[in-house]
Amino acid sequence: MPKQLFGTDGVRGTPGHYPLDDATLYWMGRSVGEYLRAAEPAPTVLLGVDTRESGPHIAGWIACGLAAAGAQPVYAGVLTTPGVAYLVRALNFSAGVVVSASHNPYTDNGVKLIARTGMKFPDAIEEALEQHILARQQQPPPAGPEARLEPQPGLGNRYLEFLAGRVPAEAKLAGMKIVLDCANGAASALGPELFRRLGAEVVAIGDAPDGRNINDGCGSLHPERLRETVVATGAAMGAAFDGDADRAIFVSASGQIVNGDGTLLAAAREMKAAGTLRGGVVVGTTMANLGLELALAAEGLRLERVPVGDRYVLEGMQRLGANLGGEQSGHIIFLDDHTTGDGLLTAVKMAALVVCRGPLDQLVTGLNIFPQTILNVPVRAKPPLETLPTVARALAEAERALGRRGRVVLRYSGTEPLARVMVEAEREADVERFSRAIAEAVREAIGA
Repeated sequence: MPKQLFGTDGVRGTPGHYPLDDATLYWMGRSVGEYLRAAEPAPTVLLGVDTRESGPHIAGWIACGLAAAGAQPVYAGVLTTPGVAYLVRALNFSAGVVVSASHNPYTDNGVKLIARTGMKFPDAIEEALEQHILARQQQPPPAGPEARLEPQPGLGNRYLEFLAGRVPAEAKLAGMKIVLDCANGAASALGPELFRRLGAEVVAIGDAPDGRNINDGCGSLHPERLRETVVATGAAMGAAFDGDADRAIFVSASGQIVNGDGTLLAAAREMKAAGTLRGGVVVGTTMANLGLELALAAEGLRLERVPVGDRYVLEGMQRLGANLGGEQSGHIIFLDDHTTGDGLLTAVKMAALVVCRGPLDQLVTGLNIFPQTILNVPVRAKPPLETLPTVARALAEAERALGRRGRVVLRYSGTEPLARVMVEAEREADVERFSRAIAEAVREAIGA
């Protein structure tokens, strides 16, 4: 049965309202704690938040539920999602909880669950937890958290040591000028500190969070200021993260924006040359540009597409035995290094490539991006799209016309009441024509 609480990236909502109301958060923590207690007598759970003003309150209620179930919550304070994932595995925590809504505005927040392996909880476990939560959410929680959570010192530093250790010995970042847009999020302190430790000259922007400015005109969704700053300062490159820093978008010295497709191509070429790319395959999603598929094919490599969502990328990598995969959004998984996409890790690797192999522009030569658009259509329901006759007709017409030199992807958002229409083709006119036609068909059938 479809999950009600958990989407492709945890639970999302508006703080103070279901499913991020106090009662649901308490029972979420209680249910996770009880699940862990069934396997071990004294589980420990690491909690981290991004910089949203609602984060500590949400974390407090989850911690309250965990403690009531006999699990010990350990608070990391502001920490990236991949930082929590790394520390859970490295320090043998029973599980991890991240309070973040990633690239969304501060008015949203969310809860992500991380297993002992450093990977997200499997769908089956989330479904079981959900049933426990839904069965009890009408029960009032006990009195709220009595004291503010205090971060345990040293956790962020342990994570930075791991990241610094991922830089190849031959890659000397000393003196390299790099611009970091930290999205006023979880990387605001960690990102600049990491690259300064490595000897780089850091120009930091989007590094002054106030609880409400996370992702606000900055970060990976808004790379315009990063591009301006890179060009103006003569930096070798720039990196923009999102609110919880599990993704990174780059800007070359010339001002070219390099998204996840470009990152995958550059990393695949390097790993192929080093003999470390397993199976000659890169795992991407249905949203990966056709230009990436063709560029990889020219290198003798294959792009394997999976549904959108980092959990599906990871599952595809594990199934194929691949060690490189990711999304156009900049969520890249280097499975030999980490269990999840990590914007800071990706930035370190790309900076090392620039130092050792030359300008970022050169690293992505041959990537000819097909025109692509994504239209988001608010919907009132999410029935199977193939059951909507007008939508099916519009989709079939576009696919017949585009043939093998174009693609259409129509799917629902996993976290919002939206249908996403992606059309990619050689000609801009075809992209606009078919995307509008399909979006209008969706709007007429189930538009909000």
